[in-house]
Amino acid sequence: MSQYYTPKGGLPPQTQLLTDRAKFTDAYAVIPKGVFSDIVTSNLPHWTHTRAWIIARPLSGFAETFAQYVMEVAPGGGSTRPEPDPSAEGVLFVTEGDGTLTLEGQKHELSAGSYVYLAVGADWQLANETNVPLHFHWIRKAYETVDGIDAPTSFVTNEHDHKPIPMPDTDGAWATTRFVDPNDVAHDMHVNIVTFQPGGTIPFAETHVMEHGLYVLQGKAVYRLNEDWVEVEAGDFMWLRAFCPQACYAGGPEPFRYLLYKDVNRHMKLTLGA
Repeated sequence: MSQYYTPKGGLPPQTQLLTDRAKFTDAYAVIPKGVFSDIVTSNLPHWTHTRAWIIARPLSGFAETFAQYVMEVAPGGGSTRPEPDPSAEGVLFVTEGDGTLTLEGQKHELSAGSYVYLAVGADWQLANETNVPLHFHWIRKAYETVDGIDAPTSFVTNEHDHKPIPMPDTDGAWATTRFVDPNDVAHDMHVNIVTFQPGGTIPFAETHVMEHGLYVLQGKAVYRLNEDWVEVEAGDFMWLRAFCPQACYAGGPEPFRYLLYKDVNRHMKLTLGA
């Protein structure tokens, strides 16, 4: 059965050593799970009984195309006005708890593994009507329209309804769970789940135009980020700028799985900042 790591906050003890794996460079960043403490959460307008760990935002020298939040909605919390930006699309991925999503007037019950694509301009609301917290990732991106191509529509699904697709020549050691057709150019971002079986690898230094956000849902690995090998485990977040070399070796004894964001299917802007 799939497992999804969920941070719970709190604070480390006064006896804990300061040394940690947190790292911020021009090419990549690592935010380890120990950073997800109570004192680094944010409150969001029009969200009640909710806190967010904001782990990526458009920023010079950091993420350029997306923002990513780890959301915790307490019982009775939620929002009737969740998205302030009319140009934004989004993805929700639930890691723990249950929630009620109202999308274009239709109610959907969300649980661990639920995946929601929110089209640009979507009318949605979210409520936690249970007695335990709801935890989910919220990835936001400004949708890039293309003349003559209709924007994609919203949908609700669950990871358990999608069979992982093995990468060629890997005997299933490396697989990707895809929620949209990669050939559908209406979509300008993909949010997938990548799974490596213990001992599985990315056997070359991937170097490509896509920006990445990787949140480790399960397991552990040694990940190559630019010139460095970094140990990562469930609960860690990595940001990789475009063209940052990456590779990995998955450790055991369980699968190494992460939620992966990447920007896709668009021409490159020819003016910086445009």
